[in-house]
Amino acid sequence: MTYTFAIAGCGAIAAIHARAIAELGDARLVAACARGAGKAEQFCATHGGSAYRDVDAMLAAEHPDVLCITTPSGAHLEPVLAAAARGVHVLCEKPLEITLERIDRMIAACAAAGVTFGAIFQQRLSPVNQALKEAADQGRFGAHPLITCTVPWWRDDAYYAPGRWHGTKALDGGGALMNQAIHGVDLVQWLAQSGASGASAVIEVSAWTATLGHPPGAIEVEDAAVVNLRFADGGLGQLLATTACYPGSLRRLHIGGRDGSAEVMEDQLTQWAFRSELPGDAALRTAFAGATRHGGGASDPMAITHRNHTRNIRALLDSLAGKSPLELSGQEARKAVAIIEAAYASATTGRPVAPSPP
Repeated sequence: MTYTFAIAGCGAIAAIHARAIAELGDARLVAACARGAGKAEQFCATHGGSAYRDVDAMLAAEHPDVLCITTPSGAHLEPVLAAAARGVHVLCEKPLEITLERIDRMIAACAAAGVTFGAIFQQRLSPVNQALKEAADQGRFGAHPLITCTVPWWRDDAYYAPGRWHGTKALDGGGALMNQAIHGVDLVQWLAQSGASGASAVIEVSAWTATLGHPPGAIEVEDAAVVNLRFADGGLGQLLATTACYPGSLRRLHIGGRDGSAEVMEDQLTQWAFRSELPGDAALRTAFAGATRHGGGASDPMAITHRNHTRNIRALLDSLAGKSPLELSGQEARKAVAIIEAAYASATTGRPVAPSPP
């Protein structure tokens, strides 16, 4: 079976989706829509499919199997509801939306319609991060490992220029934490919930936010955040998120405890050391020893690979075909936004905050 895809929103990330879809033998892009004059036409001229200005008209005419949501973050709700109303499966970019209230409406609508609601958190599908997850699930780091993620990125003033949605409360919902470092938020909580049920591993959040590297008034949200996490099993985590560190450097993810430590710099494994060595460890260190071959989004949002998006979409199609359960569901992706909402509340009140449960 070939699954047909449509894309809502023709910004930069939509091109990543189109490239990923094109690499899958059982997927085909049939349409894209954008409100801006000529944007969808230009996009489709490059990637194929028919161009539309309205998502409802596109869904009515094309009847796709899956709608990819690549609009600005605060404009995800409406196309998701439109897809659910027409029985179309959904694959939504991160964050699912900018508030839990809007996310819960999306989850409820898809559940009521009986359609699959999948999410994009492509860093989970990175082979090196999959290796970290497997080791965490096996308990190789010992009880209660510490998990940290540092996202020391840079975005120039043009990125937050007037007229753009980036850095606005209405469409970005937050700054460095909600937009750029949300992948790190997801990775940390994902590693921490190793072997657990579907409940979030994070039970308490303490955070500080600031605007440090961009002119006053140029950005409505934070460009720097430090977040401390407490996990249900007693472990601890920490996140640093910023777009104010020129010239930007790659994301670092570290997990370590009494029995071992591992560190990943975007795609490169820089540490893999355990009290008890296993036969495959040496080969794994060799396989992921190479330096990251792209910018990792550290200073250029589009300096990323589309390969993990391909894996993310592949996982959705395997779920639709009944080959495997869908790990990255709407409920799963909701956890990262719940943690971020708690972080913003903590930064405002000066007190620890528990993430909102589903």
